[in-house]
Amino acid sequence: MTSDLSRRRLLTGGLMGLSAAALTGCDGLAGNASVNDVLAKAEGLTRRAQRLAIGGSLAREYGVADLSPVFRVNGTSQPDGEEYAELQENGFAGWRLKVDGLVHRPIALSMDELRRLPARTQITRHDCVEGWSGIAQWTGVPLGLVLRAAGLRTNARFAVFHCYDELEQTFDGSGRYYGSIDLIDAFHPQTILAYGMNGHPLEVGHGAPLRLRVERQLGYKQTKYIRRIELVDSFAHLGGGKGGYWEDRGYEWYAGI
Repeated sequence: MTSDLSRRRLLTGGLMGLSAAALTGCDGLAGNASVNDVLAKAEGLTRRAQRLAIGGSLAREYGVADLSPVFRVNGTSQPDGEEYAELQENGFAGWRLKVDGLVHRPIALSMDELRRLPARTQITRHDCVEGWSGIAQWTGVPLGLVLRAAGLRTNARFAVFHCYDELEQTFDGSGRYYGSIDLIDAFHPQTILAYGMNGHPLEVGHGAPLRLRVERQLGYKQTKYIRRIELVDSFAHLGGGKGGYWEDRGYEWYAGI
């Protein structure tokens, strides 16, 4: 077993344990401000330690022979809602990726416009917090190119990905999936907005028409069904204020592996 694999398994196991605790036996502690403060500080320490250890290194890339014969669908397999249904029926011809928030030039890109940008193809491993993994080939445009096209304002700190899928039916829309990463991961060379998988257009179950691949983090950070990227300086106005659907429910914001 390589040291890289050992570290991944150790971190994945640790995150799974923390997540399971958050979802099962720690409900009473979740509302404790002191406990939450300690957990937030511990997460920040973990993030800094991992960043120091791995720096700007690349995630391992694999060969075609390593592709998983079956790659499981994680999260939502089919978003609900009339808007997504209409887009899907028309082959996503009317879909646009909006990029706004703390940018100089808000943009809305069609899939054809995204495909005309320089693309990157990479074969990487997806590690799910549930304990399974799979290897697939992803093709898409580097996120950094899109963000540079919009022109980030100096106070932009995070990229927030708003999605079409809704994991909980709520009146206030708080069950809609969203996620975020910081600008270090946003401009990492392997962080791409993927529209292709294993040589084919992205299928609905895997996040069509566009999903995030941020290869140095766990699966729940790979947001699918992206509709909008918002640049922000804090998460205070978003959901539960933790920076993501699962983060609002107790998962760590930084899921580095």
